[in-house]
Order: sequence, then structure tokens, then C-alpha cells
Amino acid sequence: MAEIKAKQVMELRKKSGAGIMDAKKALVASDGDMDKAMDWLREKGIAKAAKKSDRIAAEGLTNIAVDGNTAVIVELNSETDFVAASDPFKESLADVTKVLLENKPADLDAALASKTANGTLNDDLISTTQKTGEKVSLRRFAFVNKEDGDNFGVYLHQGGRIAALVVLQGADEETAKDVAMHVAAVNPEFMTREEVPADRLAHEREVFKEETLNEGKPEKIVDKIVEGRLNKFLSQICLADQDFVKDPDVTVAEYVESKGGKLKSFIRYEVGEGIEKKQSDLAAEVKEQLK
Repeated sequence: MAEIKAKQVMELRKKSGAGIMDAKKALVASDGDMDKAMDWLREKGIAKAAKKSDRIAAEGLTNIAVDGNTAVIVELNSETDFVAASDPFKESLADVTKVLLENKPADLDAALASKTANGTLNDDLISTTQKTGEKVSLRRFAFVNKEDGDNFGVYLHQGGRIAALVVLQGADEETAKDVAMHVAAVNPEFMTREEVPADRLAHEREVFKEETLNEGKPEKIVDKIVEGRLNKFLSQICLADQDFVKDPDVTVAEYVESKGGKLKSFIRYEVGEGIEKKQSDLAAEVKEQLK
């Protein structure tokens, strides 16, 4: 049996919202596996599915730029939010976005090798690093193309902490921006139910089944309850089925259709999502410097 450390218990508690004892029981039952422990808590009705965005860590900003039928979404990282708010960093982000849109590189290596007035994009980032005193790095970017009859929806939240880029077939720019604002706020994982992988559906169905059985529901109605819960889960993670934030009486798909449009695609960037942030111990750092 794996040794369960207090740090693991606290991490699971924060991730699940469960109590300390429940978190420890889940880790013991799962032999220290965090994902299995999370499933154990959900099956017991103690925790709900955690969103990927809970792991947000690194600092920086995102940006979006549009040129005709092409748009680019970008994330530029720094070590602290103080630097991310500085003029040199914001200027660098604008320059990086412009270079990407002009050159349309195929990948990160090609992007960094893109020619600029001062050499390459990588040279420019090194220069920004020297100005700010922190490493400034291009983490990711993506290009999105649309047809002439389509509309881009662009929205930056909190000055660029979150960026959402949407494409609608038909409708208009105002509708597309409304949907982009919804994407930024609600963070859907998929466009439609059909895009959800079969293994993900099977996993969630099994978790809901265990949860329902543990609640003592009659076995003859368990499958019906499970399907109801699965449908509710899908309506929460799929953009088309989500209640529209500006009018919860309709789904996002219904809202777009009422404006003569159809959902085509979306991308959402949130600064640092999925990056493990280095944890600092201020007291330890001061003590080390005093030696």
C-alpha cells in the first residue's frame, strides 16, 4: 500500500471540496492515485467532476487578432503577474501576435524562427526577457479560418487572462461576440455531444452508475437515472447544449439559430491552464538568504 502524505490529502481536498478524512479515505482506497481517488469520491457522492481549469498556474496574457478570414489566438507567458501587466510585456504580446498573423508559422519552432526587424521572434523575446528581468516565452498559438459568410467572435476577459475565439456560420459579429463571451465565462469542453470521446462517456456512465447504486436507488430504475445524469453532464460540458449566459431560457445553439446562424468552432485559452506552477516558500527563501 502506498504511503499517503498530508500534501496529497490537501491537494485532493482542494480539488474535490471533500473533507480531510474523506480525502484520506479516497486516497487509501485508491492506493494514492489522485484520479482514482477523485472517482471514488464522486461515486460516494462526496465530490463532483473537477474541471481542467482548476490546474491553472503560470502567469502571462492571451491575445487575438483578425485579418480578413484568418484569426490567430496567442498565449505569452511570464513568471509573475507583475511583469504580465508591464508595458514591455504587453508590447511584446502585440508584436508577437502581429508576426504570427503575418507569417502563419506551422509550429512553435517555426514561429520563433520568424524574421523580425531585430532578427527573429526568439531574439525579440530574449530582448523582452532582458527588459523585464523575467523569462518571457511564447507558449502556444492557433490559427482559425472562416468562410466569407461566417463571422468571428472575439472576446478577451480581464485584459487577456482568458481569450475566446468563435466562428459562426451566418448570424453577425455581435452574436458571435456574445457566444465568445459565453465560452470565456462557462468554459465548455466540446462543441456538441457527438464530439465527446466514447471512452469518456463510458467512464462517466460507470461513475454515475456506482454513485446511483451507492444512494440505494432501486436497481430497476438505476439505468434511467444514470442516463438522466449523463445527459445533464453532457449539457454542462458541450457548448451547443449549455444554457446561454445572457438568456438561460435557451441553449447556446438555440440562441445562435434565432439569429440565423450555426455554431462552427471555438477555442478558449486561459493563462497557464495545465501548467504546474512552482510553489515558493517565502520564509524558507528569506532564511536561505540570511545564511
